[in-house]
Amino acid sequence: MAVETKFVVVRKGEEKMTFASKKEADAYDKMLDMAEAFTDWLVQSELPLEEAQLENLGLFLAEQKDAVQHILRTSKLPEAQPAVKAPKATAAETDAGKAQDEAGKKVRAVKAA
Repeated sequence: MAVETKFVVVRKGEEKMTFASKKEADAYDKMLDMAEAFTDWLVQSELPLEEAQLENLGLFLAEQKDAVQHILRTSKLPEAQPAVKAPKATAAETDAGKAQDEAGKKVRAVKAA
């Protein structure tokens, strides 16, 4: 018999999501806290939107917090992220100078003397 540990995020007596690690469950719970705060803030703004729309907007803002923070810091949209992330370079590729950094520039590994 196998024993599995599961972490369940529960909100208002309702199970929202189940995770295999506490770290992932805590991150999701924090995102839900942020979504609730955004929703409450949007409700106070008296925007002419339905409650469901305000909740969806609050959840969207919480899910996209990195982009929101970038816009608030720089007043610019973040660069579009590729749909599929490139695999990380192996040690052999890095040594051969084939790895690339985030800006897409070639990086050459230098061995310490």
